Amino acid sequence: MKDVLVSKNENAVPIYLMQSEDLKDWCAGADDSANNWLKTHDFKAKPGESIVVPGPDGRIACVVLGVSAPISLWDVAGLPKSLPEGTYALEVTCAQDQRDACALGWLLGCYAYSKFKGAAEASIKARLVTPDGTDASIVQAFADATALVRDLINAPPNELGPTALSAAAKAVADQFGATFKETVGDDLLTNNYPAIHAVGRAAEDAPRLIEISWGSPDLPTVALVGKGVCFDSGGLDIKSAAGMKLMKKDMGGSAHVLGIAHCVMAMGLKVHLKVLIPAVENAIAGNAMRPGDVVATRAGITVEIGNTDAEGRVILADALTRAGEANPEVVIDCATLTGAARVALGTELPALFCNNDTFADEILVAGQNANDPLWRMPLWPGYRKMIEGKVADITNSPDGGYAGAITAALFLERFAPADAAWAHTDIMAWNISSKPGQPEGGEAMGMRAFVGALATRFGKI
Repeated sequence: MKDVLVSKNENAVPIYLMQSEDLKDWCAGADDSANNWLKTHDFKAKPGESIVVPGPDGRIACVVLGVSAPISLWDVAGLPKSLPEGTYALEVTCAQDQRDACALGWLLGCYAYSKFKGAAEASIKARLVTPDGTDASIVQAFADATALVRDLINAPPNELGPTALSAAAKAVADQFGATFKETVGDDLLTNNYPAIHAVGRAAEDAPRLIEISWGSPDLPTVALVGKGVCFDSGGLDIKSAAGMKLMKKDMGGSAHVLGIAHCVMAMGLKVHLKVLIPAVENAIAGNAMRPGDVVATRAGITVEIGNTDAEGRVILADALTRAGEANPEVVIDCATLTGAARVALGTELPALFCNNDTFADEILVAGQNANDPLWRMPLWPGYRKMIEGKVADITNSPDGGYAGAITAALFLERFAPADAAWAHTDIMAWNISSKPGQPEGGEAMGMRAFVGALATRFGKI
């Protein structure tokens, strides 16, 4: 997605963006050749529908694209792979945020994951003139962060275990001059991260806690916590073959916080950033965590293991406790946590839980503005009794199976700092089918919403 946005070019082919009701007026100002071409192809300017209009010399005279009201970045996303080689420029009168969305949509439409295919993916040869007023560096940062999230989730599990995830996190830290550290293997026990160790100890690739720090400690601290289960077999409560098929994406939360961090650092937000990723593989061996085990946590809260396949919340417990030790103003955790959230909201709409109404509203508004919606669900206190343990303080798998996304969030709430604005998002992190700009596979969901909310709250340096 590099070198796709270019500076002004007088010979760029114009792309006219319009709602369907504006098509008649546009046609009234066009020549007979263009009108006949649109009529022959029954062009209606439906959102995302495009047509290349030839000129008298056989070259492209213009492109007409139907768009939504307001314009969505996905309206433009289908163009880069469908247009011939050349330079194009948007001809549209709209708000700056919509021009930015068009530029980002163009970049996201260029994405493909083809690392392991024998034939390399053809490079995108359709370039876009950066729309007037658009900060290309910010748009590129969002595109690069999205590609990072997608690439990490799409990577096969034999290529992306805890060690490789750590290397990817270090690369992000190094890019922006942030500090990086990790606590690995039995050092987790020495340094009081027993829950992370318990979940990941059976894997050949040792469990670890990854930490990134950036920005002045004098600024408000923002902590990002991401679930990094690089492959989830389900442990001794082993998943079925069908249930295990996509479990390389169970580190999607960690990919998301790295994407958010990339944007925060690239944009220079006025924050002291802390990124915490508990990275494990939920594997099966003689020393694997068992149903019925009682696991200690950094917070001193004991956890009864009702199901080894509810491991994500267990590792997040230690990481959230560590996040709270930095006295953050804001804590955000991202996790591919429950199937219950997908049953409730489907695969495309992440569930948001938040202990602060103001922060929740900031996230939801930012999500709407960025074409990156979330849906708030309740931290219903009446269900707290459901996570009470029989032989330990709490259980990771309440009986009955009801309200699964809520009880998982209530579990995490026990470890989140009570005096910080805490948001938890339960995400699919995967497109189950392809759409323009959203290919089947790993996906960033809620990332732009969180970055927008943080930018609104803290501003730029």
